[in-house]
Amino acid sequence: MKNLLALSLLILSLLPLQSPAQKSRAALPKAQPATTAKQQTAYEIPFVTKTLANGMQVIVLSDSSVPLVTIELAVRNGSFTEPPELNGLSHLYEHMFFKPNTARLLAQCDAALLNGPLNAYGQQVCSPALKLKSAIGDTSYLNEIGQIGVSPNAETHEEVVNYYVTTTTPQLLTALKSLKDSIRFPRFDEEDFAGEKTVVLGELDRNMSQPFYFLDRALHDKLFYKYPSRKSPGGTRETVGAATTEQMRLIQSRYYVPNNTALIVTGDVKPETIFGLAEQLFGDWQRTQDPFVKYPLVEHPPLAKSEGAIITNQVENVIMQIGWQGPSIGKDNAATYAADVFSYIVEQPDSRFQRAMIDSGLTVAANVHYYTQKNVGPIRVTLAASPEKARAAVKALYSEINQFTDPAYFTDEELENAKTLLEADDLFRREKLSDYTHAISFWWATTGVDYYRGYHKNLRAITRADIARYIKTYIQNKPHVGLALISPEQQAIANLTPEDLIGGKQ
Repeated sequence: MKNLLALSLLILSLLPLQSPAQKSRAALPKAQPATTAKQQTAYEIPFVTKTLANGMQVIVLSDSSVPLVTIELAVRNGSFTEPPELNGLSHLYEHMFFKPNTARLLAQCDAALLNGPLNAYGQQVCSPALKLKSAIGDTSYLNEIGQIGVSPNAETHEEVVNYYVTTTTPQLLTALKSLKDSIRFPRFDEEDFAGEKTVVLGELDRNMSQPFYFLDRALHDKLFYKYPSRKSPGGTRETVGAATTEQMRLIQSRYYVPNNTALIVTGDVKPETIFGLAEQLFGDWQRTQDPFVKYPLVEHPPLAKSEGAIITNQVENVIMQIGWQGPSIGKDNAATYAADVFSYIVEQPDSRFQRAMIDSGLTVAANVHYYTQKNVGPIRVTLAASPEKARAAVKALYSEINQFTDPAYFTDEELENAKTLLEADDLFRREKLSDYTHAISFWWATTGVDYYRGYHKNLRAITRADIARYIKTYIQNKPHVGLALISPEQQAIANLTPEDLIGGKQ
């Protein structure tokens, strides 16, 4: 499943301890009994794909109900490609993506040439752009760039960086050309670069002012202790502050290549139109050696033992997180489907887990989450409790974990309902294609389109035995990390210990 941690933590931080948990959960609709798996037909995601000769993948999901189109470029880049000295620089590169590129400079130089030969300074400035004129092609679309309407945007995650714009259908070609020139012909102007470094440093400062940032970072730093930079998209002030444009060009040469990039287009378009435009705009982009063959991903070593820690900060609730190293795409795909189904079973308001943790009054929130990743996806249980009940809550959690594989822990009906709800959640996100485009790019980068194309079918095939294998392989009696975010005043009441957070003496 995609990472919903930030949203979950925000919700947990806003929950008032004095309110009955049942009130907030009563508004949730109760899942209706599902028919058996054999009677359910798995939904097939109706996107179509084409791979260009240079390895660039083109993915199109047509929907002509509204004359809007979202165009997105996704690159397999992010913190999982970053050794310590490059940590956070994929994100900094993202900030530079929409800065004036060589195509814009070429347009300015062509305009200057209409007034006569360039002087020495003009020749120096324009020479690199003019050499690329045949590759860049017509830049007259820049005169219409203001008609796109919505400002382009971008996101950096652990295993994907995506750039996107949503516009009206008539502006499709203009938006495509703009994204093409941004990805293929960046400039990395030093003045622009200095400005964006300041912006990114400001983002890091804001992150560090958030208590949950420290909880999240501490969990990942301990779970992935040998290569923590590979799980930290934001990086550090030190690495961002010391970044250079040469490092930007290094990232570009390694990862911003066609055989490591996907073009995803959704909305009021025809696949054959997009395939033709993709060939026209990106077909001459030269492929390189597979970046992940030349620069293989690190192997995160397993935890040798469990570890607990107390993180003190001024927060209202006691927030506890227990984390495990979960399955990786490409190594144990079956477990990733089982993880999603099990998480949805225990997330339902009337599940045994929710009754034990919330209806009992021990916590005001309890969340079980697996984050799908190619390079080790984390499993997390997050609890919010009052300081008086924190120790009892974490003790109850481990009691529940020990029973996760009991045949009576969930019913056949709950199993089938979870599959239906997972499918419904995916369909619900399709209501807003501009957002769903990001989901497609996430799955393309992390799992590949074949995994996602068969997602619903494979969910439907998950059995109790699959879930039990997932739990026994990755959770029960496995080394893990237990953390508590708590204020000094609350800790004086709770008296939590690191041993409490890992389930007792290990």
